[in-house]
Amino acid sequence: QVQLVESGGGLVQAGGSLRLSCAASGIIFSSYVMGWYRQAPGKQRELVARITSSGDTNYADSVKGRFTISRDNAKNTVYLQMKSLKPEDTAIYYCNALLRGVLVTNDYWGQGTQVTVSS
Repeated sequence: QVQLVESGGGLVQAGGSLRLSCAASGIIFSSYVMGWYRQAPGKQRELVARITSSGDTNYADSVKGRFTISRDNAKNTVYLQMKSLKPEDTAIYYCNALLRGVLVTNDYWGQGTQVTVSS
């Protein structure tokens, strides 16, 4: 059974920092592209950051220079360090695990963790 469990969300003032964690189980974690997505009220879910199995990263333009994604394959965990938070970063943050195979694509989601940034 695949599980992605996010933690670390909460309420923070603008300019503050939070670190999100996503612990994975039931998958060969090191093989997966891990991503963080977010969804604000009334908006579509969007990619925040992604890290490949080899450690390559990419970020949404809105978070470049403020957020850092990293992974610890020994702990089956992906992190999102968020700094200089803005009210517009308020959203539910979701962890994603993606593996595109030749015949099958595995795509898993966590339950989400709320991040609220007050002005």
